[in-house]
Amino acid sequence: MTGQLVRDAMVPDPLALATSSSAREAGEALSREAVRSVLVCDDGALVGVVTRKTLVREVVANGRDPESTTLGEIAERPNATVDAAMGLDAAFAFLEEHDYERVPVVENGKLVGILSRSGVQRRLAEDEPPEPLED
Repeated sequence: MTGQLVRDAMVPDPLALATSSSAREAGEALSREAVRSVLVCDDGALVGVVTRKTLVREVVANGRDPESTTLGEIAERPNATVDAAMGLDAAFAFLEEHDYERVPVVENGKLVGILSRSGVQRRLAEDEPPEPLED
């Protein structure tokens, strides 16, 4: 047990767009290689997630206009979130149990960060005592 909290290992201020943003704006963000999903917020509160798959299914396949389709119309509920005050050990167990690579972090209903499994592993490893030297 480390006593650390999710807020100690999360990446703060993740990429998020407003519910009023267009599907085109999400597409632009998702065209960057490192971006796998766009978090969608309404006045700071996380309301959903948009992925490339979401855009194809909800906009392209349905012939919708990406400029006039808002993210509020197409965002999918996130699979899960974790609270910033959750213990890091418990959060890591949760990520492992559900095989999640990353989850949004919320505090009082507002999006405050993103937690990745690899980030938690690195953070927990930093707190491990060094291996004893062999004689």
